[in-house]
Amino acid sequence: MAVVEDVGSERRSLEEVHGSVEVPTDPGRLGRFRRLFTFLGPAYLVSVGYMDPGNWATDLEGGARFGYALLWVLLMSNVMALLLQTLAARLGVVTRRDLAQACREEYSPKVNAVLWVLAEIAIAATDLAEILGTIIALKLMFDLPMLLGCIVTAFDTFLLLYLQRWGMRKMEAVILALVATIGACFLIQVFMARPDMAGMVAGLRPSLPPGSLVVAIGILGATVMPHNLYLHSALVQTRKIGTDSLSKASACKFYLIDSTVALNAAFFVNAAILVLSAAVFHANGREVAAIEEAYHLLPSFLGGAAPILFGVALLCAGQSSTLTGTLAGQIVMEGYLHLRIAPWLRRLITRLIALIPAVVVIALAGERATQSLLVLSQVILSLQLSFAVIPLIHFTSNRRNMGAFATPWWGQILAWLVAAVIVGLNGYLVFDQVGEWVSAAAESGIRLGPVPLAWLVAVGLWSLVGGVAGLLGWVLVKPIVKPSPGWSPPSRTEMDWTEALRPRPLATIGVALEHTSADVEILNRALGLAQSQTDRPELVLLHVVDSPVSALHGDMTADLETDADSDYLDSLVATLRQKGYRAVPALLHGPDPARILIDHLREKPVDILVVGSHGHGWLRDMVYGQTVDRVRHGLEIPMMIARPTTDA
Repeated sequence: MAVVEDVGSERRSLEEVHGSVEVPTDPGRLGRFRRLFTFLGPAYLVSVGYMDPGNWATDLEGGARFGYALLWVLLMSNVMALLLQTLAARLGVVTRRDLAQACREEYSPKVNAVLWVLAEIAIAATDLAEILGTIIALKLMFDLPMLLGCIVTAFDTFLLLYLQRWGMRKMEAVILALVATIGACFLIQVFMARPDMAGMVAGLRPSLPPGSLVVAIGILGATVMPHNLYLHSALVQTRKIGTDSLSKASACKFYLIDSTVALNAAFFVNAAILVLSAAVFHANGREVAAIEEAYHLLPSFLGGAAPILFGVALLCAGQSSTLTGTLAGQIVMEGYLHLRIAPWLRRLITRLIALIPAVVVIALAGERATQSLLVLSQVILSLQLSFAVIPLIHFTSNRRNMGAFATPWWGQILAWLVAAVIVGLNGYLVFDQVGEWVSAAAESGIRLGPVPLAWLVAVGLWSLVGGVAGLLGWVLVKPIVKPSPGWSPPSRTEMDWTEALRPRPLATIGVALEHTSADVEILNRALGLAQSQTDRPELVLLHVVDSPVSALHGDMTADLETDADSDYLDSLVATLRQKGYRAVPALLHGPDPARILIDHLREKPVDILVVGSHGHGWLRDMVYGQTVDRVRHGLEIPMMIARPTTDA
């Protein structure tokens, strides 16, 4: 008996790139620098989520309405983000699990199902911000109508998905180039705006001007984004890190440097947007509430180059953040549900979910309503944040799973303070917003029969709030009152190597022939199998005649094509018998070769089937038809697929 890892029981996070980046082990100062360079990258992919178009909406509104007063919110949010992203990276490095997989281990299937839905809502809100930012940029730079821009954004992200084929390092380089472009554009604009330095320093002192709470929470939600915690805990696993404590400690240190540099760059971009808005709009008494307004007003204050820089940065921000949203969606779905679908389908579903509200709002309320939709998307992110932050703090504080890498007591205090701020601000926002909706329903005076609409709205909304609060309470206390046992390593399966390595004799080998030059490779593979057997197996030479006449008359057909195919099989059988092989022909008829083969082999099975495949792409398969996949899915017979050297 031997023990082998059952890889099917627990998929690796982002399996296609898991451990794909080699880490150099050169000694000396140069070697340490090379190691550091290897670890730089994941945080830059995460950082694009901190400067997406949703951040622009909240930063522009905050700067235009309140000047530099909310700079401290950005700074606080960045510090909170750095702490939480460091915890997410440590979770991935030490446990080799992303946050979604960790939740799946800790909570029940029903709780995980709800957490998955909430995470998907957050990702859809993120994608909504990216869509709106991209269509706004397309409208501003190319005068493209927003509804037409929605159609463009439905497909543009598939171009970025192609980057995954290049490998993680090249994908990270592309994202870094986009981030650098955004930063350069705003650096130039800030120098052009000449902001008030004293006002900027004063803005770092905590204060909340009247009416700024919703904007402040939007800034918080836009900066500390929940999907980034799932994403970072998975991306750190793309490096090939050793399982010993020294390797993990080294990786945690390098990832801390990576996060510090990348998130400070994101803070610079967000602060630049807010400072630009405060210096240009607030200082001139212009309360700008939309990205489009900022674009059109910039030339009158900073000259004609400013809107071009603004538009380029906005387009780069929208495009760079689409890829990370796709990866986060893949991580969440695989982690919570153990379900994996094709990345293009995952991207299409996420984009369509986000496109629906965008199209509806633009069509019904007009293009100016996009700003309110952008701010709302960031508030949704902030509301969902608690359901990602609280489990993350629990998991990284647990010594059963983290061992010596568990968060120290002072780190836990800081992390729980961050969680308390997030939950408290969101609780206040929900209480305030529900009260506004109930009051609006009461003022309308509408009644549904004897029941006032305000009463129904109040009962419905407060019941929903109570349910969500109850779930959050359970997520908080469950690891304390009913902790799960330490997470087990990937499940292992007992393997009987004696039985596994025992050769299995083949009595019959099916050979699906095409009556083309491709049969050379197919026959070679089949004869190789036959020669490996002690007793020569019987070769069943299969060919389907799919001419129009054959489809009508079946085995009663006597047209030229059928005669040629019959002679072809008979000649092959005679040649094989002369060389000492046992061979029989099986000439079949019908318009659907795959269906005919499946039906015949179900009735007269063989031990293995050898077929040819031309490697067609999906378009050629649609035009010419394809047989191999349908036969493979329709039969339980083992198959050998021979790839001909020439395309017949």
